[in-house]
Amino acid sequence: VQLQASGGGLVQRGGSLRLSCAASGRTVSDYDMGWFRQAPGKEREFVAAVSWRGTTFIADSMKGRFSLSRDNAKDTVYLQMYSLKPEDTALYYCATGGRARTPYSFIYYSSSKSYDYWGQGTLVTVSS
Repeated sequence: VQLQASGGGLVQRGGSLRLSCAASGRTVSDYDMGWFRQAPGKEREFVAAVSWRGTTFIADSMKGRFSLSRDNAKDTVYLQMYSLKPEDTALYYCATGGRARTPYSFIYYSSSKSYDYWGQGTLVTVSS
C-alpha cells in the first residue's frame, strides 16, 4: 500500500487549498482513510477521516472550514480547506487503516493508532 499526498503550498490567510491523497494497492472505498497534520514543535493531530462506510469525521477546530471527499474511481481522497489561518501551517499526512468495527466512532478515527499506512506528507504554509 502506498499513499501519495499532494496539493500543499503557500497560501495567504483566508485562502483555500485542496489536498489529494492517491492510494495504490488499496481501494479507498473499502478502507478507512484519514488526514493528520503536524506543525513544527507540535504533536501530530487529527484533521479528518472517512470510514469505509463513507462516514466523515472532522476535528472540531476545523469544522466549517475543512471538508473531506472521496473519488472512488481514482482511489483518491481529498481534503478541501477554506479560510486558512497561519495556525493551519503544518505538514499534512494522509493515512489508511483497516475496516473499523466501529465505523461511527470519532474517537477511533481521530487516533493515529487506527492507521497502518502513512503517506510522506505535503506541506501547507499559511502566511499572515
